[in-house]
Amino acid sequence: MTAKKGRPHRHAELYKALHEGHLSAAPFALRITRHNDVPPPVLVIKERRARDGDEGDARTGHLQDRGRLHGDSLRRLLPVVRAIASRARNENDVPLEVDAFLSEEGMRTQRTLVLDEEAGAKLGIIFKLQERLNDLDRSELLSRRVATFSREEAVYWFSRITHYGTVANRWAVSGLRVMLCGQGSGQDAEVTAMLDKLRSRQ
Repeated sequence: MTAKKGRPHRHAELYKALHEGHLSAAPFALRITRHNDVPPPVLVIKERRARDGDEGDARTGHLQDRGRLHGDSLRRLLPVVRAIASRARNENDVPLEVDAFLSEEGMRTQRTLVLDEEAGAKLGIIFKLQERLNDLDRSELLSRRVATFSREEAVYWFSRITHYGTVANRWAVSGLRVMLCGQGSGQDAEVTAMLDKLRSRQ
């Protein structure tokens, strides 16, 4: 019983020390929440953007939703999401320990967690590309390939699928999805082989 009581306390202490009060300048955030249309928990990736017409620093802007993850997709991709989040660090190069909250117990509480640019961009790509993708093997494959991106690659590709207008963003999402996990039809063996190779590198 003592251990069970201690873990939520650790979550609360971690959150207060590393996340609470630090969101105002975070380039990205990960929200653990609930939505009425799907079973909990739901993960929502958010990017800080300058308000329309504001020429100032984006850090003074507001957080915008860039995608969500839930249900079977969340369960399948959670190990990759947790691995990416585990490397997030704050401006003082202190680990943010986001992965500590991405457990069954940790996701019972609604929180908004700070992410750095690299982790936020990678998760933003994954969350966006897996939308409306019913093949979980392809979702996992694209997620594992995004996890190997450098920070520069992640930031570039994230910008291409979010910052160029509705039509251009949609085309970029389609093209990047094909590049990372194929078109799906008749490619089961290729997807499985590539996925097995990436899993073996863990």
